[in-house]
Amino acid sequence: MKLWQKENTVTSEKIERFTVGKDREMDLHLAEFDVLGNIAHATMLATIGLLTSDDLKALTEELKSIYAQVQKGEFVIEDGVEDVHSQVELLLTRKLGDTGKKIHSGRSRNDQVLVDMKLYTRARLFDVATATEKLFNVLASKSEEHKNDLLPGYTHLQIAMPSSFGLWFGAYAEALIDDIIQINAAYRLANRNPLGSGAGYGSSFPLNRQLTTDLLAFEGMHHNVVYAQMSRGRTEQAALTAISSLAATVSRLAMDVCLYNSQNFSFIILPDDLTTGSSIMPHKKNPDVAELLRAKTNRMKALPMEITMVLSNLPSGYHRDMQLLKEILMPAFDEILDCLDIAAFMLENMKVKQDLLEDPKYDLLFSVERVNELVINGVPFRDAYRQAGAEIADGTYVAPRDLKHTHEGSIGNLQTAEISARMQQELAAFGYEKVQRALDKLIS
Repeated sequence: MKLWQKENTVTSEKIERFTVGKDREMDLHLAEFDVLGNIAHATMLATIGLLTSDDLKALTEELKSIYAQVQKGEFVIEDGVEDVHSQVELLLTRKLGDTGKKIHSGRSRNDQVLVDMKLYTRARLFDVATATEKLFNVLASKSEEHKNDLLPGYTHLQIAMPSSFGLWFGAYAEALIDDIIQINAAYRLANRNPLGSGAGYGSSFPLNRQLTTDLLAFEGMHHNVVYAQMSRGRTEQAALTAISSLAATVSRLAMDVCLYNSQNFSFIILPDDLTTGSSIMPHKKNPDVAELLRAKTNRMKALPMEITMVLSNLPSGYHRDMQLLKEILMPAFDEILDCLDIAAFMLENMKVKQDLLEDPKYDLLFSVERVNELVINGVPFRDAYRQAGAEIADGTYVAPRDLKHTHEGSIGNLQTAEISARMQQELAAFGYEKVQRALDKLIS
């Protein structure tokens, strides 16, 4: 069954296989959202006289039944059925006859795909935000737990100044806030209603687009029907740009873990059950989890460019090229969620080594402390800098290990509570509770 097929027309099986591609597989991810969009659309059609109250009741009951199938994992797209939209309409028509055929009034498959993708992307971005919060909480907790455990700080990969595990964990925690801001920006782009734009040029039916916007708890609608279609691809690109940014943060963290776990640094300990061994070297404990985390997240950095290349020379309007966007977007959500989960698990089980800076090889880390000590005692900074340098050169330098860092965000004042409060503020901006209440009401 094809929503677009006319009588006495047949598409070559070879062409059909090529054009459908992986769409049926990808569309299973859209099933629950297609049902929600259908309920909202049918409700709207009833208010403008294109469905009777009996039609609406029958359609709504059957759509809720299909939704229950989806939730139980029992929904399938049958052989010969082109996509999720065709499957849902087929089920409605089988059960309700002509009433099932009425639901496509005032709608094109174009805006039906669009609303499904908007709803799907909105929900999945919130899933990513929730998983990011979990990783954030691990980092913030570790930051407080190890705020007094010092760590060498590096510039140019040379020892520079004293740092701490508290600073290190806390830095990645705060980095995730910036990633959440980008996720929220993508979420807001997904949170616009395209339903009613049809094939990109609207409808002669007096559609109530504000009603479907409210029923599906969108922040607002795409007002211009042409732009509603043009938002296809832009929404996906924004989502993948946000995922790419988050992946870059996790990748950098994974690289630090690989570095700090090596014997040359030896700052952290990964427990045996988080590592793998060598087939010939019995001493090896390899941080494969961090290495694969690094590789997977590095690969995700390229995803926005894949979208860019698909869209690179398209004029306005809908084009079948956009079907391929699902194959880029949907697996990316699964991948980043898996990476966030394993990163949190790795950090929860990772141990840090204490008293690292007691080793004399780190004496030079405290050279700035020596300069500041002289400045506090009245020596001008430039003179103090030269004096400390001379002490290092002639061997009279003694590392002052009594640190006095008190300003905001420093070793002695991590501001974990302030960072956590800011994260909660950014998460609250999603307002997903309102969305969930509205969607629950649709299928209740």
